[in-house]
Amino acid sequence: MKIKVDAEKCEGHSRCYSLAPELVDVDDLGNAFELNDGEVPAGLQDKARLIVDNCPEFAITIEEG
Repeated sequence: MKIKVDAEKCEGHSRCYSLAPELVDVDDLGNAFELNDGEVPAGLQDKARLIVDNCPEFAITIEEG
């Protein structure tokens, strides 16, 4: 499983970072970017789904694979 943050959609709310700092980080403006090339480590799939569901801009997607 991989996550992808769409930088064009991200508005810098940082909800994803507050919920899953293991998966995303934020820049100086609060805009998120994925860690580890978006690879979701074992055991963190539920957190990945949580940040997708909680992004108010729908800027995070999951790629199954």
